[in-house]
Amino acid sequence: MKTAYVFPGQGSQFKGMGLDLYQSSDSAKALFEKANEILGFEITKIMFEGTDEELKQTNVTQPAIFIHSVILAKITPDFAPNMVAGHSLGEFSALVAAGALSFEDGLSLVAKRAAAMQKACEIRPSTMAAILGLADNVIEEICAGISDEIVVPANYNCPGQVVISGTIEGVERANELLKAAGAKRALVLPVGGAFHSPLMEPAREELAAAINAAQFEQPICPVYQNVNAKPATEVAVIKENLISQLTAPVRWTQSVEQMVADGAEIFIESGPGKVLQGLVKKIASNVELKSI
Repeated sequence: MKTAYVFPGQGSQFKGMGLDLYQSSDSAKALFEKANEILGFEITKIMFEGTDEELKQTNVTQPAIFIHSVILAKITPDFAPNMVAGHSLGEFSALVAAGALSFEDGLSLVAKRAAAMQKACEIRPSTMAAILGLADNVIEEICAGISDEIVVPANYNCPGQVVISGTIEGVERANELLKAAGAKRALVLPVGGAFHSPLMEPAREELAAAINAAQFEQPICPVYQNVNAKPATEVAVIKENLISQLTAPVRWTQSVEQMVADGAEIFIESGPGKVLQGLVKKIASNVELKSI
């Protein structure tokens, strides 16, 4: 039976995350302390004791989820994936768990990514919205029809659940049209900007330089990347896809479908929460679901 390990993205954080690992494992504790050193502040203090509001700050959220997800994988004695994938930010966790990046380089890239995304959010007011109960192609057509504003599908999370991203005006207009077309919900999300849209271009350019400068290795198994939902093992391909990720949609539905087509029968979530298990269940109801 083939096992796929999957790694969550932003939004799965919770107060106290990682404290049990820190207290129960010396190797986990060492990695947490190394993370504090790399970041230049005590992220462990915020993870273990911080408020929900503090954990929501992009410069905290992204590294915190990455740290939690990667440490879980690293202290799992029988960690032997046949394939890995991560949702948005989770792709960095997946690459480190699969040996394509060191923990240090992965965390440095995630911190730079968070800072670059925050800066891009401040350039132009923008937002995201979850669209429930509408076919992908209908969402794509309606977004494409709004030509004077930016609004695009950003996350294909599971059948009937797509997140759109763009300018505030573009998203508001799309929401009205999508509800008129039969969407059950069109819910604006409490996020700081239009992730996975052309509005992230300044962040993409900034992150590209950091990714190209980082040391990548061939992973121990294929990494199914967000941009095209295809397995990658070549370093050049992995880097190119990772750079494209910030302005391209997260094809999570398609990634899970492809992993199942390639033989995945067990999906194990490594990280805080169980968001991905819920999505995988809606995409492939016959697979086994677990978490570390």
